[in-house]
Amino acid sequence: MSKIMKLDFNKITPFFVVYLGMCQILLAQHTNAVIPGDFADPSIIRQENTYYAIGTSSEWGPHFPIFKSTDLNNWQQVGFLFEDAPKWTKGSFWAPEYYFHKGTYYVYYTARRKSDGVSCIGVATSRFPDRGFKDQGVLIEYGKEAIDAFVVNDNGQLYITWKAYGLDKRPIEILGCQLSDDGLSLMGKPFTMLKDTRGAGIEGQSILKKDRYYYLFYSAGACCGLECTYNVRVARAEAIEGPYEEYDSNPILSDLDGWKCPGHGTFVEDKDGKSFYIYHAYNKKSHVFTGREGHISELAWKVEWPVFGKAISAKFAYNDSHHDFRKNEEQAYWQWDFRNMQPKIQRQNGQLLLSGKYDVASSAGIALTLRPYSVAYEISTLVLNNNEAIKGLVVYGDENASIGVASEGDEVVFWVIKDGKREVLDRQPLSKKQYPVYLKMRISPDFTCSAYWKQSNEWQELVGKNYKYAIDFLPPWDRSPRPGLNFKGPQGNEAAFQFFNLDYLEP
Repeated sequence: MSKIMKLDFNKITPFFVVYLGMCQILLAQHTNAVIPGDFADPSIIRQENTYYAIGTSSEWGPHFPIFKSTDLNNWQQVGFLFEDAPKWTKGSFWAPEYYFHKGTYYVYYTARRKSDGVSCIGVATSRFPDRGFKDQGVLIEYGKEAIDAFVVNDNGQLYITWKAYGLDKRPIEILGCQLSDDGLSLMGKPFTMLKDTRGAGIEGQSILKKDRYYYLFYSAGACCGLECTYNVRVARAEAIEGPYEEYDSNPILSDLDGWKCPGHGTFVEDKDGKSFYIYHAYNKKSHVFTGREGHISELAWKVEWPVFGKAISAKFAYNDSHHDFRKNEEQAYWQWDFRNMQPKIQRQNGQLLLSGKYDVASSAGIALTLRPYSVAYEISTLVLNNNEAIKGLVVYGDENASIGVASEGDEVVFWVIKDGKREVLDRQPLSKKQYPVYLKMRISPDFTCSAYWKQSNEWQELVGKNYKYAIDFLPPWDRSPRPGLNFKGPQGNEAAFQFFNLDYLEP
C-alpha cells in the first residue's frame, strides 16, 4: 500500500508549469480560511486520500490541534497531539512539523524547557497521524533558542533544519544538520543554510527540490500582532547545504485582499502530483481577535522560480457552535490556559459540571474556551446551580486580561480583568433567588463587549442600555482571545451549565 505523506526529494516528479500573466505576489483574492480561527505555523501530511494538518497552540492546552480533510477544503478537528504537556516543557508550544518515515509518524515541535525557559525542539512519534503520539523528549537545544523544525529526505539521508540566534545580538540563521535514520538524534555538525544579513527576521522554512535546485522557502518580518509584516520568500541552491541565492522578485506571497502577513507553512503533494502550501494569515477585519488562520495555495513554476496560485477558499466561512449538555454530542475541543488552571469537567444528568484548580495568578479562575472564527459573536448559557462561586461566561485573553458575566450568590456580575486588576462593571440582584439564570455576552465588530441576563422572557442589560466596554486589550501577542464557560470558587463548589452556544453575527 503506497503512502506519500509529505514532499520527499526522492519521490517528487519534476514538473514545470508556466502561468501566463500570473503575478509573483499574490494579490486581490477574496477567500475564506480553510481552517478558520487561531491555527498558526501549520504543517500538513497526506495518508492516501486523507490530509492531516497540525498547528501551534501557544499557551492553550491541550496542545497542538490536529485537523483532517479529504479535499483540502473542508476540515474537521480530530484531536490534539498532547492531552498533557510533556514533562520537560513549560509553555510556548509552537510550530509543529509532520513527517513520515519507515512506518512512523513524527511531529517535531517547539516548546520552552521547564528547567530554564529556553525554547528547544522536541519530537513525538506514533503509528498513526492523528493519535497515540509518544513524546521522545528534546532533540535540539541550541544556544538561547532553537525553533521551527523542518525535516527533508535527500537521497535517503534525513536532514533537519531550524531557526537559530533569534535572541542573540547577531544575524538569525537557518541551520541544517543530518538526522539519524530513526529521526531521533542529530548526526555530525550543524551547517548554515541562510543568514539574515539584512536584519529582516527569517524563520518558518521549508524545502523543495526541483530539477537541479533546492528551493528554500522562508518567512520574513514580524510574525505577530497588529504591526506584523510577515511575508514568504524563496532562495535556491544546487546543494542542500547551500550557498543559497535569493530570488530577485521576493516576496512571492504577501498581503492578500482581506488577509495580511501570510507565512510559515509547509508543502504537501496530492495524488495527481500537484503541490500545495499550507500557511497562516491574519484577517484584516478581525486580526488578532481571530488570530493567524489556516490557508492553502497551489504551487506552480515560472521560469525556474516558484509562484503561488489562487488560495483555496472554504465553501463555508464558519458555522455556529451549539453544545446542549442534555444530549449526547460530538466532542467539543475545549482549551484552557494550561499554565494557570487545571479544569475538572464532568458530564452528568444533562449538565456540564465545571470546577478545578487554578493558580493565584489566574484572576479569572477556570476558563473553558473554544476558538472563535470571527470578531463578532454572541455566547450564551444557562447556569443551573446557585452558590457563592462565580459561574458564567468569559472571553479570556490571558491571566491578566479577560472579561465576563456571572451568577454569583444572589447577584449577576459583569466584570473585567485588565492589566491583572479585577473591576466590577455592574451588579444586579437576581429577580428569583435559587433559580437558574440565563447569561449572554455580545462581542461587536468594533471590539466592544456587552452583557445580559434573564430569568424570565426579557433580557436585562448590565450597566445600561447600549453599554459597550472596549476590549482591545484582550489579545496576547501571538494568539486570539477565546470565549467560553467560567468558574471561580472555593474547593467543593462547582458550576452547572445546561448548554453553551457560540453564534456568529454579521461582521
